[in-house]
Amino acid sequence: MQLTRKGAATKQRIIEGAAEEIRQQGVFSLRLEDVMGRTATSKSQLFHYFPGGKDELLLAVARHEAARVIDDQQPELGSLTSWTAWWQWRDKVVARYRAQGSDCPLHAAVSQLGTATDAAQAVARELLRHWQTQLAAGIRHMQDIGEITPELNADREAAALLAGVQGGVMILMTTGGLEHLEAALDQGIAHLRGVPAVIPSTAPA
Repeated sequence: MQLTRKGAATKQRIIEGAAEEIRQQGVFSLRLEDVMGRTATSKSQLFHYFPGGKDELLLAVARHEAARVIDDQQPELGSLTSWTAWWQWRDKVVARYRAQGSDCPLHAAVSQLGTATDAAQAVARELLRHWQTQLAAGIRHMQDIGEITPELNADREAAALLAGVQGGVMILMTTGGLEHLEAALDQGIAHLRGVPAVIPSTAPA
């Protein structure tokens, strides 16, 4: 559906309003009436932009939150050109999830859609692909300047680091603790450097 600038702004306002409702009330308490009230939109407007109703809106929220996961790591994620930059990225990831805590609108929206659905899987795949691609680019840059051994496979190392991060995030959502996320990042970066993990977390260049 081709939207005018005003229409696109209204649709985005509905998506952001739904995401805020999920953060505050939880996905299972989400009502379209609450979204309409928060965003000052009518039922006809909401169904104009989301004719599939709540499921279509949740999918849009999931895409919005997936994009935020990457955006919130910038510019550090896109500039992994030194060990200082890698540790700055690490600290930004930890700070993001510390602020978010166990409330994750992306996970909530995808879970409500059903993690086995094609739409939910597509959102998750695109997020992880984009994230892994940027990590791999950082690893390749560090290989090019001689800071990481060329024997490492950049794509597999990026995949392993990302898997560790995601595992740490899932534990955070279950327990509220950041220790596993921090350990995954610290060990992953230390592995790339070929040195033992540094404690405390902020490492020298």
